[in-house]
Amino acid sequence: MSAEPVVVDDQEQSRYEIRVDGELAAIVEYVKQPGTVSFTHTESFPGHEGQGLAGKMVDRALRDAQSEGLQVLPFCSYVSHYIGKHEEFRDLVPPDRRPEFGLR
Repeated sequence: MSAEPVVVDDQEQSRYEIRVDGELAAIVEYVKQPGTVSFTHTESFPGHEGQGLAGKMVDRALRDAQSEGLQVLPFCSYVSHYIGKHEEFRDLVPPDRRPEFGLR
């Protein structure tokens, strides 16, 4: 029986990681600047695709941005798509920048 996936914010490497049984399964990279966080790349590693792990990790990253009062710039298409499907995070993206990321 495998353990519950664990999401951590590796601030030293500027990325969120999700691990399954201690193995790195996916990452989402970010760049923080005063008042904003830009998500630049999401990747699921071989053997871990299609399990919903990236979504779980991105959800945590967006909730952290929300609790820190940061605006989100989803340059990564996965993060932008995730926000598009989860309206509760849309307000994190500045209204004037939403069209740039395919968001309304």
